[in-house]
Amino acid sequence: MWVKICGITSEEDALLAVAMGADAVGFVFAPSPRQMSPSAVHAITRRLPPEVVTVGVFRNERPQTVVDTVNRAGLKVAQLHGQESREDCGYVSARVPVVIKAFAAGDRRMDRAGEYGAGIVMIDAPSPGSGKVFDWRLAEGAPRGRRLLLAGGLDPDNVAEAIRTVHPWGVDVSTGVETSPGRKDPTRVRSFVQSAKAAEPEPYAPLEPESLPFDWQEETNL
Repeated sequence: MWVKICGITSEEDALLAVAMGADAVGFVFAPSPRQMSPSAVHAITRRLPPEVVTVGVFRNERPQTVVDTVNRAGLKVAQLHGQESREDCGYVSARVPVVIKAFAAGDRRMDRAGEYGAGIVMIDAPSPGSGKVFDWRLAEGAPRGRRLLLAGGLDPDNVAEAIRTVHPWGVDVSTGVETSPGRKDPTRVRSFVQSAKAAEPEPYAPLEPESLPFDWQEETNL
């Protein structure tokens, strides 16, 4: 089970997530109490182990800005969490190694998720970041044969049940492991990671090693 701890706002919490066994950490660039600047994120990502997947979260941002921010912040993945068009997703996908496209549970566009060119499809609550659980049966419309990342109201107490119900490739959490917006609780982070990985102990298909890490400093065709 692939585990992402999102809404990271400090180097301390990023290193905590990694030490507790998280596979990825996420940084929010959309308007939010957890919003970060590219320079602040780069100061953190440059100190993380190379095997850690670093993700930038955007909402309805210009695709050119997404690509530029991913590069400046030293990130490996762009997560598009708004109403981005297939064309905008395609633009980002051609310039960033991996793209996560998020859909709200029940979104009719989820039937055509494969047309967005994303390597990972995320199913989230209708109100992202609210910490509210949604009806996991709404995830049944997710496309088959693609990595499914489940989010929305997950916490250490319900993540195992969510995994057994939906059988996603990975899970994503932010509010469910916090003491306050942007501040992670070590005990809850550890419990979440352990519960998630115990619920689905079989090896997952990892992100392609040939695309990670992304040496953005050498990229000249963006």
